[in-house]
Amino acid sequence: MSAEQIVARIASGVAAFDAAAWDRCAGDDNPFLGHAFLVALEESGSVGARTGWQPAPIAIVGPGGKPDAVLPAYVKSHSQGEYVFDHGWADAFERVGGRYYPKLQIAVPFTPVPGRRLLAAEPALAPALIAAAERVVEQNHLSSAHATFIDASEVDLFERAGWLIRIDSQFHWHNDGFASFDDFLAALSSAKRKSIRKERARAAEGLDIVHLSGGDITEAHWDAFWAFYQDTGARKWGRPYLTRSFFSLIGERMADRILLILALRDGAPIAGALNLIGSDALYGRYWGCIDDVPGLHFELCYYQAIEAAIARGLARVEAGAQGSHKLARGYRPVPTYSAHYFADPRLLEAVARYLEAERPAVVEEIRMLDEHTPFKKR
Repeated sequence: MSAEQIVARIASGVAAFDAAAWDRCAGDDNPFLGHAFLVALEESGSVGARTGWQPAPIAIVGPGGKPDAVLPAYVKSHSQGEYVFDHGWADAFERVGGRYYPKLQIAVPFTPVPGRRLLAAEPALAPALIAAAERVVEQNHLSSAHATFIDASEVDLFERAGWLIRIDSQFHWHNDGFASFDDFLAALSSAKRKSIRKERARAAEGLDIVHLSGGDITEAHWDAFWAFYQDTGARKWGRPYLTRSFFSLIGERMADRILLILALRDGAPIAGALNLIGSDALYGRYWGCIDDVPGLHFELCYYQAIEAAIARGLARVEAGAQGSHKLARGYRPVPTYSAHYFADPRLLEAVARYLEAERPAVVEEIRMLDEHTPFKKR
């Protein structure tokens, strides 16, 4: 397709696209990028004008009228629910008379999961998606565009387009061919093995832990998990980002890609962890409880996730943003990336200086943390 044939359009939401057409661009390796997940956010009211996440997906349309490339994008009136913090940039720009909001956010809302953001059935169209995002910023007088948690393979594409790259880190567990949880423990130092075994025994004492997927997940389970999620959301964010109906929708439309891990006392759920299943990873997303049991968070979110990944032959567990406590439990630090475009040259220059100073410190922190994993030293 020549440059003059490229047509980019903004839609009112991902729901405006045929599911098969969107998923042809998104692929099926990462469940958060699929039509079912993104539309559930829209239809449940978890995103929308009321929440400050106005859907504005961008599509490059082929000659047949179907999208050949799509960009999950939102016009934002705040910086909440992103996990890549730019509040300081916004404050500094507004102090000198600029207007930081609204901005364009290229992301999966409330989801710090790395993945492709340039969803192109035709890979050659990826640069055109970047250019289309820039035009949206300029034509709508937005301050900036931010593509967060981009896949490492996309860093060069954004960098060549002149976007600024920011590095951060997460903790992921890697399956080095383990056949069982005991195999994983055998790779750790003796002291760490003993510590984890004791921690698990204490956390699970008197409880039954169940793994549910597909048709085994009922509305009663979602009711229980909603209570857990509300408790965590109220403590972390002031109010939960997701609505109750969101969980019913993903349970209805993508249950086979959900793993719900519940802790039961006398048959009643007291805590739970929600995971999504990708083609090569288990993604831990939400956790909560109504009974505070020491160590149960680690058991459900980290150790049970490792067991599930091994059983399913998955390459890794991605357990969400932040959390250096994951290091002692076998999760290793890995870099994550975001890309940032600024229409105002003053803001561009200021953020470029900031990132230039920040980057070496982040890289060094990842290196130092990796030296303190619980694995046996070779």
